[in-house]
Amino acid sequence: MPNPPSILILGAGELGTSVLEALAAHPKRGSAKIAVLLRKCTIESQDPEKRKQNAHLGSLGASLEPGDLAGDGVAQLAGTFGRFDTVVSCSGFGLPAGTQVKLTRAALEAGVPRALPRAQQRTEWVIVSTGLFASFLFRPGFGVVDLEGRKLRALGSWEGRLSVTTARDIGRVAAEVVLDPREGEKGVVYVAGDTVSYKQVAELVKGRFGGEWAEEVWDEEFLKGKLRERPDDGMLKYTNVWAVGKGVAWDIESTVNKERGMEMQGLESYLRDMPDL
Repeated sequence: MPNPPSILILGAGELGTSVLEALAAHPKRGSAKIAVLLRKCTIESQDPEKRKQNAHLGSLGASLEPGDLAGDGVAQLAGTFGRFDTVVSCSGFGLPAGTQVKLTRAALEAGVPRALPRAQQRTEWVIVSTGLFASFLFRPGFGVVDLEGRKLRALGSWEGRLSVTTARDIGRVAAEVVLDPREGEKGVVYVAGDTVSYKQVAELVKGRFGGEWAEEVWDEEFLKGKLRERPDDGMLKYTNVWAVGKGVAWDIESTVNKERGMEMQGLESYLRDMPDL
């Protein structure tokens, strides 16, 4: 009898946890074994919040695999990756430069049969392009919606468009791609709960919360100037990408969730679920 498939999730933040929850609940999970890669200090931590999070991961049937995406070398990561059939990377953009390349090399060196998001000929690979996390719209540091300051901003222009998806829905789509793979879903696949302009974002926010809001545009030149002043600001670099507006929006009709008939949460629904100001 063949061994049950094994899946390794890299990271247990907002996205990694959502992916794990979706995998655990998926009707085709069967006897698949799931592990989450965490730093050894996190696994052994006595901090109440970390212990609570680790317990939640365990309650979903996941084992905890020690590893450090930033600190471990390619060979060490490959040794870990090689024990799994599928590797799902849910690492954040805040990791050191070159980390994604290192993870790719580790997956290739390990000969992982399947990897999200990257690989090459020996490894079937899928990049799930998700657009912006819906929650990021409301982070003051990102700049689009400042709820406390009641400010609304467009990155680039009010006509600029962006695709947004909730972490929960990203997890659901990732689980589908992993546990129910289909022909044609290789390479880059697109996911979106909504695709909207910054003008539409502003209208939806004002319609949900009412009251007076200040509005302004952070165009490319303005943000480039801010980045020259703070060249090491990771969030500001991220904001600049969205102001340029390339590769950050796609039509819902072209998404894997549309092709699979999956109901996703749009921005208006997401706003309704948010608490009143």
